[in-house]
Amino acid sequence: MALLAPVAHALTPDQTAAITTGETDARIAALNRIAAEADPALPAFLRALLDGEVKTPEGEEVINNNRMRGALEAALGALKLVSPDVKVRTEALDELRKQSLDEVQLPLIEKAYAAETDAALKARLGLMRATILITAADPAKRLAAAQALASSSEPAVKSLIQERLAPGAETDNAVRGALMTAQAAVEGKLAWGERLGVVFTGVSLGSILLLVALGLAITYGLMGVINMAHGELMMIGAYATYLVQNLFRQWLPPSLFDWYIVLAIPASFAVAALVGAVLERTVIRWLYGRPLETLLATWGISLVLMQGVRTLFGAQNVAVENPSWLSGGVQVMSNLILPYNRLAIIAFAFLVLGGVTLMINRTRLGLFVRGVTQNRRMAACVGIDTARIDTYAFSLGAGIAGLAGCALSQVGNVGPDLGQSYIVDAFMVVVTGGVGQLAGTVYAALGLGILNKFLEGFAGAVLAKIMVLVCIVVFIQKRPQGLFAMKGRSAEA
Repeated sequence: MALLAPVAHALTPDQTAAITTGETDARIAALNRIAAEADPALPAFLRALLDGEVKTPEGEEVINNNRMRGALEAALGALKLVSPDVKVRTEALDELRKQSLDEVQLPLIEKAYAAETDAALKARLGLMRATILITAADPAKRLAAAQALASSSEPAVKSLIQERLAPGAETDNAVRGALMTAQAAVEGKLAWGERLGVVFTGVSLGSILLLVALGLAITYGLMGVINMAHGELMMIGAYATYLVQNLFRQWLPPSLFDWYIVLAIPASFAVAALVGAVLERTVIRWLYGRPLETLLATWGISLVLMQGVRTLFGAQNVAVENPSWLSGGVQVMSNLILPYNRLAIIAFAFLVLGGVTLMINRTRLGLFVRGVTQNRRMAACVGIDTARIDTYAFSLGAGIAGLAGCALSQVGNVGPDLGQSYIVDAFMVVVTGGVGQLAGTVYAALGLGILNKFLEGFAGAVLAKIMVLVCIVVFIQKRPQGLFAMKGRSAEA
């Protein structure tokens, strides 16, 4: 007989001996038989066994091999299934899903299934029960289990059904037919998760492209400047986020670290806007009306900015940590999890879009920007300082690029080459949507994001990018002005 802690003395000597002595199979069978009775003293005893605190009367420690330890942990988790707390029962089910269950655990699961009052938990217990019974010796039990598995939408159930449909695994024709029906039903549910996943990743990519292209749409549409340094302005915003993170980590209490992103957003905008204003006043203002020269000049500026960042921060990527409230995700389906950081970027992109739209349509600065965009010479004739508007507009576009860099720092690496990955896509979005058209930028960004992810599922990432580029070339040939044409009476438009 085993020597027990005082909390476990409610177990009988025969019960403790059955769990602690003999062959592993017999011990596991006894463990699950006793666990089905849900003795309140059993959990404390099982924990003592796992901790090596139980000894035989001769003073020898009870030895548990890996299989026995797994059975003890599974029994501890299964005992929580009869807890009065719904949260505890839910956590127990989540833990049991990660373990391989067999028929010896069935009595406790049957008891929990019969006593469960929560409909969602009862359905999950029913599926767990079916995954065990699908290998039962009785064909009637296997048939019922196969029919029950048809309501599942979990990848693990699909794998289990495929195993049972392997040659020689299931000999009963009725059960085999039910398994094939269940397989089709489960695959149909999983297919919906995959489709929704493609749409979500496409919208996520589209929101990033929207942030990247939004500032470019303003500068390119207003001044006709082909700004090849736009990606480096994004990079500056990402590094500004990195610096704010380090300041919070070094100078503020750890409890405030999760809120560094609140300060990083305006900081990334301000730093990138300031750099954009300097570039516009010192270089770009002398090149208006010469698109090819702006392309070459801004390409040279991009090289200078990248080398400057390499000198200050090094050539290696730097780590930007997600706040805890942006870590993890929400599980919509068994094979579809929406990450919080991606959801936040989608919301952030549309907040920025809303702010830019209000500024363009509802403010005096926006009125001037629209006037200069539609007819620069007439705007100058009525007293608008077009040079100042150019600086403001370029700074705004650069600041939005900085916001894009701040957002990208939450989902990818931050390094000197960050902007190079998005500059071509940004120009594709602007040209496809219509130069200077915010609505076109939105449609083009989301459309290209979803199209790219949809094609990746068939052709892979590289071929998908090529196919998207071919589609854009064909589209521009048919509609050179993009989705939305510029409105105005200027010959330049």
